[in-house]
Formats: sequence, C-alpha cells, structure tokens
Amino acid sequence: MDTVTEPLHSVGVVLAGGRSSRMGRDKAMLSWHGQPLIEHQIDLLKAAGVDVVHVSGDRPDYAGIVDVVSHAGPVGGIAGIAAVVNDAELLIIPVDMPRLQPSLLRRLRTESAPSRCAHFSGHVLPMRLRLDATCRAVLATLMAAQDDRARSLRALQERVGVSAIPLHDDEAAQLIDCNTEETWREVCE
Repeated sequence: MDTVTEPLHSVGVVLAGGRSSRMGRDKAMLSWHGQPLIEHQIDLLKAAGVDVVHVSGDRPDYAGIVDVVSHAGPVGGIAGIAAVVNDAELLIIPVDMPRLQPSLLRRLRTESAPSRCAHFSGHVLPMRLRLDATCRAVLATLMAAQDDRARSLRALQERVGVSAIPLHDDEAAQLIDCNTEETWREVCE
C-alpha cells in the first residue's frame, strides 16, 4: 500500500518585532488605507490562502509571539514562531512591505522549488520556509551564535537550502520595504 504524505499546514507569519529605529516610530502601527499596517499584513496573508496567521513580536493586541531571544532580528522572530507551532510551511512577510499583493504571495506559496526555502530573486523577504527538524536545528544553531551578524535571514536560507524564484518586472514594485520616513512617504504617494 502506498503511503500518502499529508501536505504541511500553511502558516502565515508577519515579522513585527523590530524596534523601528530607522523609522523613528512603530512601523506596524502606521496607517495604511485606514488601518494599521500590521492588520493589513495579516489580512494579506489570509487572502494569500494560509491556514493560520501568527505575528512575531511582543504584540499583545495581535496575539504576538515574543522572540525567544530579544533583539535577535528576523531570525529571532522565526525561532519564536518555531517554538510554538508544529511543522509547517511558513509564508513569512515583513510588517513594512505594504504594496505586497495576495497573488504574488500565492505564487510564492505554490511555485515549485527544490529546497526547504524559496524567495524571489534579489529579495530575502518575503519567503517560504519549510519548518521541519532540519530547519529547527539550523534555527537553534543560529540562535546560539555569539555574533549577531551570524543570525541573518541569508544565513538561515543558505543553511536550509534556498531557491530563488524569478520575479516579473511588474512584481518588483511590490517588494519595497518601508524602513524610513522617506521610503514611507514614497510608498504612500
């Protein structure tokens, strides 16, 4: 009898645990089309078809999952999510990328990639990450690193194996992240 492998549960993750130091104010609470940006990103992940959405960071109003190691960057946020969810396909987006569209995220979710991680060419985020025993081991190694620079998303992606999905010209504009007031103003125009 053939065994059937169940597809992994699909979990959306909004990375919202940063200090917003370059912005000078909380990026997650910036108003985007009449709602806080964090709520827009949660809705975006739901529209992309994930089964459940989690917020990474100390966000009690959004049932945020606190990083296991504070100020450990996005990898710390992912490690916090990994500590509380079962194995899953994670669809990870930053809170500060308001132009993302559900169709682009659906493409990232469903496009075939021969590795545990996939992102669009030239961009670290958004990304799809298979949370399994291998990924958990890599996260543990990265979180134990003494050098904060060793905890980068690129290091995580390279260690678990990453595939780059080609990005169409019209899609690239969706991947602008708003780290500064200047970029935020440009995106809002």
